[in-house]
Amino acid sequence: MKRITDIPQERFESKENAVEEIDDVTIKFAGDSGDGMQLTGSLFSSVSAIMGNDVATYPDFPAEIRAPAGTVGGISGFQVHFSSSDIHTPGDKPDVFIAMNPAALKSGVKDVIKNGIIVVNTNAFTEANLEKAGYEKNPLEDGSLDGFRVIQVPITSQTLEALKDFEMTGKDKERSKNIYALGIVYWMFERTLDHALGWISKKFATKEKIMEANIAVLKAGYNYAENVQLLPVHFRIKKANLEKGTYRSVTGNQAVALGILASSEISGVPAFLGSYPITPATEILAEVSKYKNFHVRTFQAEDEIAGIASSVGASVAGYLAYTTTSGPGLALKTEATGLAVITETPLVIVDVQRGGPSTGLPTKSEQGDLLQAMYGRNGESPVCVIAAKSPVDCFYQTIEATRISTKYMVPVILLTDSFLSNSTEPFKIPTMEELGKMDVKFYSKPEGFQPYMRDEHLARPWVKFGTPGLEHRIGGLEKVDGAGTISYDPENHENMVRIRYQKILNIQEDVPDLEVEGSGSSQHLIIGWGSTYGAIKDTRVHLESKGIEIDHAHFTFINPFPKNTHKVLKKYEKVFIVEENGGQLAHIIRSKFGITGEKINKIKGQPFRIMEVIEAIEQRLNIY
Repeated sequence: MKRITDIPQERFESKENAVEEIDDVTIKFAGDSGDGMQLTGSLFSSVSAIMGNDVATYPDFPAEIRAPAGTVGGISGFQVHFSSSDIHTPGDKPDVFIAMNPAALKSGVKDVIKNGIIVVNTNAFTEANLEKAGYEKNPLEDGSLDGFRVIQVPITSQTLEALKDFEMTGKDKERSKNIYALGIVYWMFERTLDHALGWISKKFATKEKIMEANIAVLKAGYNYAENVQLLPVHFRIKKANLEKGTYRSVTGNQAVALGILASSEISGVPAFLGSYPITPATEILAEVSKYKNFHVRTFQAEDEIAGIASSVGASVAGYLAYTTTSGPGLALKTEATGLAVITETPLVIVDVQRGGPSTGLPTKSEQGDLLQAMYGRNGESPVCVIAAKSPVDCFYQTIEATRISTKYMVPVILLTDSFLSNSTEPFKIPTMEELGKMDVKFYSKPEGFQPYMRDEHLARPWVKFGTPGLEHRIGGLEKVDGAGTISYDPENHENMVRIRYQKILNIQEDVPDLEVEGSGSSQHLIIGWGSTYGAIKDTRVHLESKGIEIDHAHFTFINPFPKNTHKVLKKYEKVFIVEENGGQLAHIIRSKFGITGEKINKIKGQPFRIMEVIEAIEQRLNIY
């Protein structure tokens, strides 16, 4: 697979301006939070997807609304990985790094691949800005960037020059410098301007001056790169061999929202989402609220408890019920989750995990809530736990969580994380026929009705609140199995506890066997869950290319585990457990199956890089 760093230095020193065809590129845009890096990266990734590349992205930004400008802590970044082949991560080290100021350079230069391209906005490298970023000397002059191909562009002054005839303040003009940088990168990778021009025209349709200014700046950046021969080569990436169909780009949060809508459509049951805004889950509520023309209702509650309580009430009333949150909010939803457990009410709780504890790292990613999802409630209150492995998988696991919840009359916690929620990838839009039907049944026969009578799955009937002749008690007090009246009988309580556990275990009938990727004959296995999938998958492929056999199994269902989990795990001499926490899945695996795996953990608020997993495996296998 040919990358920019495979092109020899002589080619970059040539006077001939030509095109080099490469297969795979990772770009990172970085600047102050107000520099528009998220928008710049989004526009570039969108046009790359439109041009047929496989694309994966990862935005990274501080939690503060107004992070301190010019400091490393205030830097906002957006990484784009695009390729002519199938990809599973937003890339490891950037091949191209766009640094809008010294702090951006300092925050990201350590990650840029050797001989990678660094584009810097020279106007920002003032003495004051260098001091804010913590530089004692100007890195553009002290030789510290000698291992890279550095392109110095006066982006700010060129932006102002492009807008010299526009009646705007200097500050307003300067805000467009991200679009100028975008024009440069469009030229470097032969991206068409049409998509960005269309977006600008639509975005600023009612603000003609701003629209014209951004169009002028985009073209100016593109023309500057072309006319001054910014590089002796620019690059072409062929289309990826994607399955035919209609595609759109989705984040994990957008995919969850679409999964809620799709679940309502294929079941014929209206949906309700009751939530309180919390980073990084807020976008799900905002996205679902756009679709009022579908059979979906949203409620922005005054707090986390009201959010889940409203959803429990909606479920009792016959809605597909959802609530969304992150770790701190999941803690607040604990009591009402227990209410859904004891009333055996279907409910899907989406936990978009972030760094903790407490407020922790609101905009950073972590897999720290697994034990909370499994055990974080009072009493014996088991729930089903599912984890999505990619942004697109968030769509399908939302549907699966809904199906399981309504079939078995249990709460389901769907775990995603900040990495998945904000990252994007191409989503092949399925037809309703491909999704199939979701069979949701409401009980309506008064004859012989008992609220806790059970079907073959031990699920009690789902009765819409207010159905004549089917009135029954609801609430958090223990009920008599079958009759549903309040009971303090010790034998009945133990029986109901065991039934609620058995219902979760019965879900195994719907859980696919744990699949192993690889030869199946290796003595070594890597396991993971959730968003570590892409890094682990590419680790296995890389090691196998070096003649090192290793298998990979990934968990979507964690409670219950697939039936064959113990059979799979016990056949391997070594099991490596990769997690973005201190070892929570490893703890569960050891307690349930008696298998002590070798833990590979990262708790830095950042997703695993492929090379981090590779190096950890090689070290443990004594391969150098």
